[in-house]
Amino acid sequence: MKGKKYIFLLLALLLFTQETFAVCGSTDYSGSSGRLYNMVVYVLAMCSYVMQLMYAIATLFSLYSATSIYIKMQAGEEGFTKSIIMLVGSILFLLSATIVMPAFFGFNYGVTDRLF
Repeated sequence: MKGKKYIFLLLALLLFTQETFAVCGSTDYSGSSGRLYNMVVYVLAMCSYVMQLMYAIATLFSLYSATSIYIKMQAGEEGFTKSIIMLVGSILFLLSATIVMPAFFGFNYGVTDRLF
């Protein structure tokens, strides 16, 4: 039974792969730079959304970590200094990653019609 299952899975993967390759064709360059410009504007708009999402995630993580640190301090548990250092490090990383990396690739926050 298992052998038939694996053979069927292999056959299905081969058939779907052939179908995928059949969709590929020659590239249509008739749109020229207009389509490239539309793609750049779309990617830059998505970059700003992703950055805002990263800020929201950093906020949630910092609230959770701060709450757990507070509980550890109130309970008298050891190791809350390590939690504080990890919280500060993760916040610094997330903030620097959303500022430095986009600037490295030429993205200015709020500008979505050009790269530089």
